[in-house]
Amino acid sequence: MKKMSMLLAVLTLVPAPALAADYKCQGNRVEKGGSTRYTVRASGPDIVIEKGGSTRGRAVKRGDDYAVEVGGSTQATIENGRIYKGGSTWSSVGEAQRVYDCPDIVAATLWVLQQQGQL
Repeated sequence: MKKMSMLLAVLTLVPAPALAADYKCQGNRVEKGGSTRYTVRASGPDIVIEKGGSTRGRAVKRGDDYAVEVGGSTQATIENGRIYKGGSTWSSVGEAQRVYDCPDIVAATLWVLQQQGQL
């Protein structure tokens, strides 16, 4: 019984492994399991997400913030580390980066596109 208590005490001190992101940016590619899923193109400060050569969406710089657009229609905005939809907080850039191991705006844009069924 004493050995069991010691084992439990030791196990509680061992840190849990961090969850790895499902997707990872490698240059201008977004990969999952080593396969390219999406391509990221930059045009000035704006970012375009492509899949199979077709544009899925874009992040357009507006002042200090970004608007995530699909077909010219704004789906969300990225401001100060938060993702907003219709003026309300939808998520955070940190949450997006848990799924997409990419720079902040790229991760947030991919997250919004995924939520909107555009990926």
